[in-house]
Amino acid sequence: MFLKVHELAFLFGLLGNIVSFGVFLSPVPTFYGIYKKKSSKGFQSIPYICALASATLLLYYGIMKTHAYLIISINTFGCFIEISYLFLYIIYAPREAKIFTLKLIVICNIGGLGLLILLVNLLVPKQHRVSTVGWVCAAYSLAVFASPLSVMRKVIKTKSVEYMPFLLSLSLTLNAVMWFFYGLLIKDKFIAMPNILGFLFGVAQMILYMMYQGSTKTDLPTENQLANKTDVNEVPIVAVELPEMRSDNVEGSARPMK
Repeated sequence: MFLKVHELAFLFGLLGNIVSFGVFLSPVPTFYGIYKKKSSKGFQSIPYICALASATLLLYYGIMKTHAYLIISINTFGCFIEISYLFLYIIYAPREAKIFTLKLIVICNIGGLGLLILLVNLLVPKQHRVSTVGWVCAAYSLAVFASPLSVMRKVIKTKSVEYMPFLLSLSLTLNAVMWFFYGLLIKDKFIAMPNILGFLFGVAQMILYMMYQGSTKTDLPTENQLANKTDVNEVPIVAVELPEMRSDNVEGSARPMK
């Protein structure tokens, strides 16, 4: 009632920066553990490569768009922190994981962004460049917001919320709400539209958390577990009777054998 539209937009953008700052810092305990163990074995670099790609795309969009200081500020920090995570991962990763991660960084983060910048500047008229990059950012953000579907499926199958921390789901939901209202108030559909899906998936994750919070974990058994749990009394024993044979003993006499 007391704030103008641009002041409300700044408020939601500022809150979005604060929440996004916390989301970007959420993997810090994971990488502290990698540093302590001096090994990144068992962890994947793909989520951080995708997060870096998202931050660089939005940073490029913010630079092209006028007065998008709040978009530029948080995504500059996002690029810095994701590069730090990947640098630490590469230091302690096995050789094959290092090569795989470096290939993805070159292809997705350097090659992909470089190709986008080149194509936009060569093929797209100047008045349509911001909207073109905006559509690319929106499409990529929609794909990123849909990525928790695999985790939600795992929660339903195992009836365990071990793989879906509540605080992270809550943070992502709040993050989507802040950026949705920011995009709505500044009339930026490329920011507002993807965050509708982000909000819906965040709410769905929290509903699943409340449904399975007290449930007993039911992992799917592996082949080794099945073999170890097999009761010997349940194993079918096949007895084969051989035909009667003759065998000579040492003394040269014959005796029947079966």
